[in-house]
Amino acid sequence: MPKDTLSQHQQSQYWDDGYLFPLDVMPAAEAEEWRAELETIERDWLTANLPLPLNSYKRVNSHVVLPMAARLASDPRVLDIVESVLGPNILVWSAEFFIKESKTEAFVSMHQDLTYWGLGEIDGLVTAWIALSPATKASGCMEFVRGSHKNPILPHTDTHGADNLLSRGQEIAVDIPDADRTAIELQPGQMSLHHGLTIHGSGPNSADDRRIGFVIRYIRPEIAQQVADKDYAMLVRGVDRIGNFIHVAPPPTLFAPEAVNLYEEIRTAQAAALMKGSKDTKRLYG
Repeated sequence: MPKDTLSQHQQSQYWDDGYLFPLDVMPAAEAEEWRAELETIERDWLTANLPLPLNSYKRVNSHVVLPMAARLASDPRVLDIVESVLGPNILVWSAEFFIKESKTEAFVSMHQDLTYWGLGEIDGLVTAWIALSPATKASGCMEFVRGSHKNPILPHTDTHGADNLLSRGQEIAVDIPDADRTAIELQPGQMSLHHGLTIHGSGPNSADDRRIGFVIRYIRPEIAQQVADKDYAMLVRGVDRIGNFIHVAPPPTLFAPEAVNLYEEIRTAQAAALMKGSKDTKRLYG
């Protein structure tokens, strides 16, 4: 079966704008099945005796402990598109379920992803955001600033706001007029891509349904951790002949003991970069 790759026009648009949407990766009915699987896990494991709160495992590096996250991050339909941006060798650096509950004030301040990841100002990372429920203006869809990926990492301020869903409440220290923001509305089964330097954020969810996105950060093997002593990634396509990252295998079962132990190892290592200089080092996994 031929790969569903991006056209030359779409590739140019991604590199010109710093993002690309909407991309159809699966039928809406299949997205509903993924959502149902996630919500079953939420129901069955909410009160389980896990070392960290369930939300921590959903929100950060879910592919390490949730087999469904590893499967979706490895889906060939997604990888075929990502390959058009990164090339044939692809690693998953992180994967998370980013959820805004209905009728809540939770938001994401305008920021650049690469600010605190310790990976530098790179082109070799792309974020795929897959909608498992409608992402609309009402539900707090992402907003991107066209062409902003052509900037270096700009100054950010840590707000540590209670309603801010980011690990440090980080916010870019410049005003972004509403006219410069593009609403990234997606229906279940659709996906957006964005560059690691693209300025983006999202507002609260005033809709009647949860806004559920599955977010995967894909990188080329050439990328390297520059702040933490070591870092981890899951090879999902091609080969890694460089070895900048310790390879992570998909978990065999939900919250397998060895996977939970590995999650803690990764958490400790990555926090050295993600929370460097932060006043609240526990917030990332709170």
